[in-house]
Amino acid sequence: MKHEIIIAGFGGQGVLSMGKILAYSGLMENKEVTWMPAYGPEQRGGTANVTVIVSDERISSPILSKYDCAIILNQPSLAKFESKIKPGGILIYDGYGIINPPTRKDIKVYRIDAMDEANERNMAKTFNMIVLGGLLKLLPIVSIESVVKALRKTLPERHHHLIPMNEEAIRIGMEIIKEA
Repeated sequence: MKHEIIIAGFGGQGVLSMGKILAYSGLMENKEVTWMPAYGPEQRGGTANVTVIVSDERISSPILSKYDCAIILNQPSLAKFESKIKPGGILIYDGYGIINPPTRKDIKVYRIDAMDEANERNMAKTFNMIVLGGLLKLLPIVSIESVVKALRKTLPERHHHLIPMNEEAIRIGMEIIKEA
């Protein structure tokens, strides 16, 4: 089993931390992982993406030109990465950030209204965990328990009280993702 994933959006959406938590979760399950972030000089508002590979076997290179799965959180990222998904692959997009939806017919496309759900529930800071929940519903790469352990490892201790809310957000994402 090997999953090659790109997560892309604006800085401040939790793109890099979502990838980091996914990679840490793989480590918790003794899988081989790579986490390779890419972002502009702006911390918030600039584009950001991260490539994550989670595998049962050794990973030869963290650099990819095609992906099994893409999580797309804004229109510029859709324009850049839709064509880079392998035929038969998966594209997950947040309805809030995409005006013109994906057009490819040789991939599976899923919509998750994570931003709307996060705002409705007053859980805006868990937006990325809602999206991660959607991914884990489609591709159970790692367990929710491993994600919770990874949150403990990656979040500063002063934010550990937010872990139950993040776990709830993952479960919400698993419920609301739907085929587009």
